[in-house]
Amino acid sequence: MASILQKQAALVEEFAALGDDWQARYARIIARAKQLAPMAEALKSDSSKVRGCSSTVWLTASFSDGKVHYQADSDAILVKGLVELLLSVYSGHTPREIASADPVFIEELGLNVNLSPNRANGLSAMVVQLKHLAQGFAATVNAANTAKPPLT
Repeated sequence: MASILQKQAALVEEFAALGDDWQARYARIIARAKQLAPMAEALKSDSSKVRGCSSTVWLTASFSDGKVHYQADSDAILVKGLVELLLSVYSGHTPREIASADPVFIEELGLNVNLSPNRANGLSAMVVQLKHLAQGFAATVNAANTAKPPLT
């Protein structure tokens, strides 16, 4: 599996092929929204909403085999595409990898300056929530490891 940095580099390369044409870049983000796996309606609760987004965004995570797996959805197609970008980078990695990998692709793609301020703030809120969920799993893993009796 590719590392988080490799996934970010691949995204930057994918969008670099579109040049500086932001209409084409927005179209690509929307196309990626259609690739996002459907999220079960039962997971779309108030507790899974990302605070700080002008659109409604739901983000949940599960933990298996030492890796965090995210699910998300949004009621806005462009935001749904932004969510898909984040999940394509971070889902399937360990909490430690997620915590230590900053989303440098956001600036490298120019999303931080080419999105509306509300959408840029929402994207930042999604990153914070994504990392917060990973930290919760890291704390659980650490607690489980310290609760084990020492090997003799």
